[in-house]
Amino acid sequence: MRRIADSELILNERGAIYHLACRPEEVASNIIIVGDQDRVPLVSKHFDKIEFKIQHREFVTHTGFVGNKRITCLSTGIGTDNIDIVLNELDALFNIDLETKTIKEKLSSLNIIRVGTSGSLQRDIPIDSYVASTHGIGIDNLLNFYQQKTNEEDKQLVQSFVTQTQLHNQFAQPYISSGSMNLLKHFTEGFHPGITVTCPGFYGPQGRVLRIGLANPQLIDNLTKFSFGKHRITNFEMETAAIYGLGKILGHHCLSLNAIIVNRITKEFTKNSTAIVEHLIKHTVQTITDNIA
Repeated sequence: MRRIADSELILNERGAIYHLACRPEEVASNIIIVGDQDRVPLVSKHFDKIEFKIQHREFVTHTGFVGNKRITCLSTGIGTDNIDIVLNELDALFNIDLETKTIKEKLSSLNIIRVGTSGSLQRDIPIDSYVASTHGIGIDNLLNFYQQKTNEEDKQLVQSFVTQTQLHNQFAQPYISSGSMNLLKHFTEGFHPGITVTCPGFYGPQGRVLRIGLANPQLIDNLTKFSFGKHRITNFEMETAAIYGLGKILGHHCLSLNAIIVNRITKEFTKNSTAIVEHLIKHTVQTITDNIA
């Protein structure tokens, strides 16, 4: 079997994978990912026992138990470039033998749930509500560096998205991937389902104007108005499409859950971000504990 070169799969001095600084035994197969490293202890405080606490750069990992269920919480930092690191390294911890640097014959499938915050693009999805992403559409270009298999419906959806939003020519070619139905079915009550658009930045790529004008000033309106059959865009942020795309290619079950802290249509910003994120964290931990193998 082909050995992966040392320059391609980098380990640190204790044999842990380079960026996450974790060894395989230090990560559970049920994983909650958060953007903010300070949010990791807000998740792990709900664990009954913490086995490992590891930090390297913005990547903070806490692994422990809730009852008999082993769970990891890991911070990714912001953006799809960090998601590229996190998803590939999590997969390597389970599916590559780090001693021989060869791919294992029997592959493992992980449950990866993002708990984050996001901006609503619909008037009827208010601040302090929650979105469970059925799909992620990426306008960040990451997945275009990987071999992908896209079904006909997804191809049509992306083409309709490009046409309706005018995100073409000087912009990256959008890509789409769906969330895991195995996970999504546990997060229906109290959640708005819909498409999440993943952007390569917070300001211009999300239609914000400070001192620089926009190349696509109608972006917000076009995203809000987009429709394709029963599908519409509910929100946008900076990670979901990459999680879904890489997760599907690698054979993992992924879901993105977002607390809505800003509504870009009504121009409102939450006054209760701590409380609504805490509620989402507690609900996610409990759902994993009770329902997810």
